[in-house]
Amino acid sequence: MVRLFESLRAVFYAPFYLALELDAYGKRGLEVEFGRPDSPDDAASSLFGSGADVIWGGPMRMMQYQAAHGDGTVVAFAEAVTRDPFYVVGREPRPDFRFADLMEARFARVSEVPTPWLCLQDDIRRAGFDPDALERAPDRSMAENADALREGRVDAIQVFEPFVEELLHEGAGYVWYAAASRGPTSYTTLYTSRSYAEANPDALAALAGGVMEALDWLHGHGAEALAERLQGYFPALDPARLAGALARYKANGVWGRDPVLPLEGFVRLKGALISGGFIARDIPFEACVDNRYAQRARKGR
Repeated sequence: MVRLFESLRAVFYAPFYLALELDAYGKRGLEVEFGRPDSPDDAASSLFGSGADVIWGGPMRMMQYQAAHGDGTVVAFAEAVTRDPFYVVGREPRPDFRFADLMEARFARVSEVPTPWLCLQDDIRRAGFDPDALERAPDRSMAENADALREGRVDAIQVFEPFVEELLHEGAGYVWYAAASRGPTSYTTLYTSRSYAEANPDALAALAGGVMEALDWLHGHGAEALAERLQGYFPALDPARLAGALARYKANGVWGRDPVLPLEGFVRLKGALISGGFIARDIPFEACVDNRYAQRARKGR
């Protein structure tokens, strides 16, 4: 039995919920107990206590943990979210958006977790601007920022789904920038402690195979069918809004075609963490990632 934890509830984690719904792990002889740490900040550390055996979450958490505790302590082995699932949504249409437009806006960033802003500030730097020069609103929740956009107290906000779908449906917002458009940025993977990985290779193989099955199903079905499968994870969300959110993510290429974590996406994320001052040193790819199980799952699909 594997204790599998999510870090938080989010629409972009669809492949992981789908694997549970498809009993993709059970088909491979693996019993899974599903849970969640007390907060996303506790995700990596829960692997070394009495909490989780395996977590899904960002490689950011792995790099943060390894920067503090040494290389090779935690390892990623099955990626599902291969591009950034966040958006910049503005009050007015901006079909020809440039980062110069953002520098002139009253802007509210994501504050609940660090990765979205770290990646966006890196995009801004690469476009030749200083993210510290942004006119930023005080840090609030995404729900509060969505209300601020509706009320005209800010010009643009950074959010994930379903806030994007809800704002567009209401006519209260327009997509300025899909962060997925920057290309591969490793965002969510299954990871575990190196000691657990070495002691439980069959469990890791079953988990990677389950993610592969879920990704195949996801890319072979429409957003409405996917929403039907996942509605139970989002009971307060209107089914049409959930389907719209899933369709947008799918169109933007947020989910990979297989669970192999690419070097390109890892390097892009790491560069953002370094440029934003989140980690102070390079973390080698080989210290964080073991793609053997994902490669085996891809070959056996």
